[in-house]
Amino acid sequence: MKFVNYLSEIVNVEIYPMISLIIFVLFFVGLVVYVMKADKNHIKEMGELPLENNDENLNYSKYE
Repeated sequence: MKFVNYLSEIVNVEIYPMISLIIFVLFFVGLVVYVMKADKNHIKEMGELPLENNDENLNYSKYE
């Protein structure tokens, strides 16, 4: 028996892809709204954090 036959035996199986699509769209719409409303200064600060080269943030003693 093929996998398609298993799906055809489930009652109201056609609703599951629609629910998955709705969850997918709501997640990404929520993500876009979050990014648009986020504090731009905080995002810029976090984006530049890996590029900073402060010696006080580095701890070489454990590698010596």
